Amino acid sequence: MDLRGKIALVTGGAVRVGRALTLALAQSGADVFVNYRGSATEADAVVREARAYGIRAWPIQADLSDHAAVERLVQVVEETAGGVDVLVNSASPFIHARLADTTLEVWRMVMGVLLDGPFLLCRAFAPGMVARGSGLIVNILDQSAFHPDPAYFAHTIGKTGLLGMTRALAMELAPAVRVNAIVPGPVLPPPDFTPEQESRIAQSTLLRRWGTPEDVAHALRYLLEADYVTGETLFVDGGEALK
Repeated sequence: MDLRGKIALVTGGAVRVGRALTLALAQSGADVFVNYRGSATEADAVVREARAYGIRAWPIQADLSDHAAVERLVQVVEETAGGVDVLVNSASPFIHARLADTTLEVWRMVMGVLLDGPFLLCRAFAPGMVARGSGLIVNILDQSAFHPDPAYFAHTIGKTGLLGMTRALAMELAPAVRVNAIVPGPVLPPPDFTPEQESRIAQSTLLRRWGTPEDVAHALRYLLEADYVTGETLFVDGGEALK
């Protein structure tokens, strides 16, 4: 897909891996909406970086677990740009809570961001992609969709559901719209990680090292160009899934 003149939306696009995905799209020529929930300062910063590539970029605030907020986001995007050609569902809360500690409030928030938000955005924007004859949806997963982690109970179930959504959407929206997923491995340590923790995680991969958010961005660029790939899940994890 030639991104020049195309419109992209990245949820959670202001920080961490989402930021790298936003800048990859901007560098490739797409105009980008950068969705954020509370990271207004970071969103403004990445928008400035993106505009340096000569494209248009807009920060757009919305809590994806709030259905009314998602509807307002869709309205703003439609009024500003007429829809999107590329949708990257990257926003992801990471709540440490086992079953007994997962309140209904936490459950609904996590499911709202990981499932309701992507569902509503796909339902809103996919018809326009189909009408234009092309489009790409990329969902960002993690290892919990394949190796459940009960310590992150709601997160695991949400990511597993997003994997199922990826496959179902690929079937539903073919042949005009391609739908794929990326599974990053250790690419960006949490701020509170110790050197010992970082070393242990590195050794859990076949390559025995951390990747970078840019590695995930490279995977997105591949999926943008790979016009014969849909319904697939691309692991960017240094072989972690095989350990």
